[in-house]
Amino acid sequence: MAAPAHEAAPRTPILVVDDDGDIRVALEMLLQYDGFECWTAKDGAEALARIEREEAKGRTPALVLTDLKMPKVDGLELLERLRKRERPPPVILISGHGDVATAVDAMRRGAINFLEKPLDENRVLVTIRSALREMELSAENTRLKRQLSARWELVGESPAMQRLKHQIAQVAAHEAAILITGENGTGKEIVAREIHRLSRRSEHPMVSVDLGATSETLFESELFGHVRGAFTGAEGDRMGRLKAADHSTLFLDEIGNLPLHLQPKLLTALEQREVLPVGSNKPIAIDVRVVAATNASADQLADERRFRQDLLFRLNTIEIELPPLRERREDVPVLLDHYLGLYARKYDKPQRTLPPAVLEALVRHDWPGNVRALRHAAERAVIMADGDAYRLDDFPLPQRSEAASLSIVGDSLNLDQLEKQMIERALRMHHFNVSLAASELGLSRGALYRRMEKHGL
Repeated sequence: MAAPAHEAAPRTPILVVDDDGDIRVALEMLLQYDGFECWTAKDGAEALARIEREEAKGRTPALVLTDLKMPKVDGLELLERLRKRERPPPVILISGHGDVATAVDAMRRGAINFLEKPLDENRVLVTIRSALREMELSAENTRLKRQLSARWELVGESPAMQRLKHQIAQVAAHEAAILITGENGTGKEIVAREIHRLSRRSEHPMVSVDLGATSETLFESELFGHVRGAFTGAEGDRMGRLKAADHSTLFLDEIGNLPLHLQPKLLTALEQREVLPVGSNKPIAIDVRVVAATNASADQLADERRFRQDLLFRLNTIEIELPPLRERREDVPVLLDHYLGLYARKYDKPQRTLPPAVLEALVRHDWPGNVRALRHAAERAVIMADGDAYRLDDFPLPQRSEAASLSIVGDSLNLDQLEKQMIERALRMHHFNVSLAASELGLSRGALYRRMEKHGL
């Protein structure tokens, strides 16, 4: 007999708990007709036993629909026991007319809804579908939050990173203005988000402004907002970022790009704790903590022709300087493991191994774009790689660094000589099997042949 062309998708299991046999049968027929799988139990004790049996098979109910009043274990006790489980299913209660107050109280304890007897079939189905959809959205929201959290996670255990994490913990709880300095790609926004997350303002979202990507004509409106008719095209009132960050943290990225003529207005807003929208004469009170960032050093920013000293003093109560990745190379393996895993999950790709020679090359790379460049390289490698292991060609490194990345320790030697030695060592190790040597070096066969030809091997 031929196998079916495809298997039917598994039905969503719903557990119905009620001591009234007629109600159990009616709900079972209704749910099965609507495409659900229905499990039944006559009280809470039987329901818990059924859940245990199904969990042994790797299955759990997507939702529990239970009566309030039952012998042995009633609906409230069942709810309490389910809430203590590691992954409690959502619970909808069935209440009699006189039990509505009890059902409302049960919702405060964790039930997601209740249905009043006599049951209406359409109401039952709508409530169940709505609950399942809400759980689905909640799970997706949790997944996205985890993904976002991983995206903004501070990764690394080098002495430099340990000092940075300690410094963040010291300053986060206070209200002092922070100036974060460091090269492009060192993670200034990640540090700002971590400071905000650990602060007393974390219940409100941090507001970010990239002054390096804002048109100079929009700076004033972007920061301070405007009222209708303030200028051509101002068709309505607009809240500025300073007001949007009220009771929260305002992250001003690339603060050095703020035009000189707007710097006094920002200083006034921060010192007087009020903002004046463009075209308005009514100041608006604000309560904002400012974290600013720049890829220039504080000394470079101190040029009075570009930046007012009084504003710099206001922003730079505490300076946090981020080290470039080349000064904390011991974090490169940890960063690669983090981002390769992150993007493998994001793109549903297999977890590939990173050969020692490839890892050595990536650690020795200078990473002029710092962590941002490494993150992009990891994302590209996850998307483009084939086979069970990553190759160096999977990572978009500048050509000038490839020879250096293949070198062994010994900076006084010529890089070409070091590359040749590395290739010869790999070839001898694998008895001149080019495919195995290429895999060891993290190169494609074609790339290894080109290097062999260059070195006369």
